[in-house]
Amino acid sequence: MNESIERTSNDPIELQRANWNSWNVCREETIRDQPSSLDQQEWLAKWLEGRSGLKILDVGCGTGWTCKQLLNYGSVVGTDLADEILERAKERVPDAKFVAGDFMELALDTDFDVIVCLEVLSHVADQQAFIEKLTTHLKPGGELLMATQNAPVLRRVSWVEPAPPGWLRRWVDRKELRALLDPHFDIEQLRTITPAGNVGVLRWINSRKIESLMGLLIGSSRWKTAREAVGIGFTLMVRAEKR
Repeated sequence: MNESIERTSNDPIELQRANWNSWNVCREETIRDQPSSLDQQEWLAKWLEGRSGLKILDVGCGTGWTCKQLLNYGSVVGTDLADEILERAKERVPDAKFVAGDFMELALDTDFDVIVCLEVLSHVADQQAFIEKLTTHLKPGGELLMATQNAPVLRRVSWVEPAPPGWLRRWVDRKELRALLDPHFDIEQLRTITPAGNVGVLRWINSRKIESLMGLLIGSSRWKTAREAVGIGFTLMVRAEKR
């Protein structure tokens, strides 16, 4: 076990902090070409296209790569539990403001136009309380742009590694995500992106053979869109407006 993780194993928040500091170093600071990450960036660009002067909060910003993209649309505040990673993010993206800490305990502004939250929901202990906290930082009519792991697909992939000690992993499906958001938001779009899965029928649907065949019949892009439309994307992507 990583020494810093071992030292904090009796404190759930500190254990998570150590895990995320370690994970981001191993993964996110060096690898940025995963299909799911690229697709999320593409959808953010579609949803924010043509807008400017926005006040944006990136919750769970990690290494700050998304903050750099979001600066194209306004001012950006990024927050994350991984304090060591944020210190390097400040150097990488100097035009954004970074605040380290447990989001549930942070006192941030309450008038953001947009909150971006990518692959964070499944790693929080109280998901309903987390959603409620997000709403307190959005002005009325503000937008939440969220991505989270799609439970039915994640349970049908063979390459998901076991969760490290103290790592929260609570995937949701579309119905569960809608139930979390409905009390506070009008959902403008909820879809899956990035087809994935290699267990059961998904092994056949996502095989190279079928990919090649459908690419010839309808085109690779349309085949990808079709799979996303029927819900077999790796990621749930949602755009919602605060009431």
